[in-house]
Amino acid sequence: MISVAIVEDIKEIREGLKMLIHGSEGFECNYSYSTAEEILIELPKCRIDVILMDINLPGMNGIECLKQLKPKLKNTLFIMSTVYDDDENIFNALKEGASGYLLKKTSPIKILEAITEVHNGGSPMSHMVARKVIDSFRKNEIIDESKLLTKREMELLNLLAKGFLYKEIAANMNISIETVRSHIRNIYDKLHVSNRTEAINKIQYKQTL
Repeated sequence: MISVAIVEDIKEIREGLKMLIHGSEGFECNYSYSTAEEILIELPKCRIDVILMDINLPGMNGIECLKQLKPKLKNTLFIMSTVYDDDENIFNALKEGASGYLLKKTSPIKILEAITEVHNGGSPMSHMVARKVIDSFRKNEIIDESKLLTKREMELLNLLAKGFLYKEIAANMNISIETVRSHIRNIYDKLHVSNRTEAINKIQYKQTL
């Protein structure tokens, strides 16, 4: 039996979720709250496996509530629920320890599946949310790798991309050809590439994402 608590300020949604969960085989829902302050004051007295938490609560929002509850309910897992799928909410919730993130338009059967999934060690997310997470991780990886290059190395790589020869780069940057070669070797090492074309393509590809 999976024990679930709900934190949702809209009464119709809260009561509908409670009826759905408590009336489904393998689930129970004995706790429901309308505000973050209410659950923080009246911490569940028995074991709660999963808390389904609205983010956009009146007063304290769901993410701040999650931050305060997590240390007090160490064995409880949290699924955040919201009508919004903006990046800031998603990543703030995940950063504070949420195990799942669903949009409110998620169907009842998918909500039950998400509760089961998180209870079994998964991290359920709506498809749109999952795509945002993946895209953001890709962009962060790209930005971090690009930042390995110094301003001088980026300047040199941009000249390479424009078709400048080594001697032209040396003259443009007021350095020796040997220094140009040294910079290029460092660029290749940092970007994990073996030639000019790969280096240029890698940076240009990253900057388009």
